[in-house]
Amino acid sequence: MSSAMYERMRANPKFQDLVARRGRFAWTLAFIVLAMFYGFVMVVAFNPLSLGQPIAEGSKVTVGIAVELFMFIFFWVLTAVYVKRANSEFDALTQEIVKEAWKENK
Repeated sequence: MSSAMYERMRANPKFQDLVARRGRFAWTLAFIVLAMFYGFVMVVAFNPLSLGQPIAEGSKVTVGIAVELFMFIFFWVLTAVYVKRANSEFDALTQEIVKEAWKENK
């Protein structure tokens, strides 16, 4: 592709919309992950005994293990949500932008 074609794609309002929507979505997910991770680290630092409590009477599984397992699974789910949205909405919009640039190029 030529640099003129890239410039047309960058000037396309759909491209600006794509960049803005993808950026907002990525930053939202990043904020959720960072808040959960650093929240957990703060609990470990300032109230570690709460994480050492068993989840049930006589259980060897602690609250900390349960929380970490939840976080691990939740982060995978967030990744799947991002991939699903990227493969559907963002990729479809990207294809539209490329098709429009090719039409203008001819």
